[in-house]
Amino acid sequence: MHSHNRRANPAIWSLDWHVMRRQNEAIQAMLAHPGLALRGLRVLDFGCGSRPYESWFADAGASYVGADIDARHEVAIAQDGSLQAADASFGMVASFQVLEHVWDVGRYLAEANRVLARRGRLLLSTHGSWFYHPHPGDYRRWTAEGLRREIEAHGFGLLAMRAVVGPLAWTSILRSYGFAFACRRIPIAGGALASLAALFYNLRAYLEDSVTPLEVTANNACVYVTLFEKR
Repeated sequence: MHSHNRRANPAIWSLDWHVMRRQNEAIQAMLAHPGLALRGLRVLDFGCGSRPYESWFADAGASYVGADIDARHEVAIAQDGSLQAADASFGMVASFQVLEHVWDVGRYLAEANRVLARRGRLLLSTHGSWFYHPHPGDYRRWTAEGLRREIEAHGFGLLAMRAVVGPLAWTSILRSYGFAFACRRIPIAGGALASLAALFYNLRAYLEDSVTPLEVTANNACVYVTLFEKR
């Protein structure tokens, strides 16, 4: 794992602090879901990248396995999107901010279903609304209903969904990115000004989320964190 884990421990002067913080709270809430027993569970992080949440699973007593196209991880993802793993070999598949970067969503979800044991869990987060950020591609955004129906169409049933960051806070985050872009063009002091702007807008977004009704955020979220069960 990386020594500095920005995704699991974002700094308040980072532009995405509020989103990452709320997303991490939602992920941890899902890990504590009463229908989920992590101790002894074999978990596959499908598209694990820098493995930012590995320690959370280890601390809960799960056996964490990373999967990515990078050969340094335990399980390889082939060019066709298939996992080099046996059928029904995991109790959980985790997927954090990956689905929007996958062109063949059907293949991805079919592979997640294939490697899950009977009644295995899929813990998945992805975007409702967010900036275009190719890595290397960026193809989709979802509504809550659209995400639920798409995943259920591939052999899963929804257990829980959490909506992260409402539309009022999202507008502040949008402004912070624009302001930071302008600030960084200023010689010498630009970086410091951008960090100060991020701090201000993160605190503003925090306050805005605290007054946004949950039913508004539910259908207009920046990120959705979901827990599904294999049917």
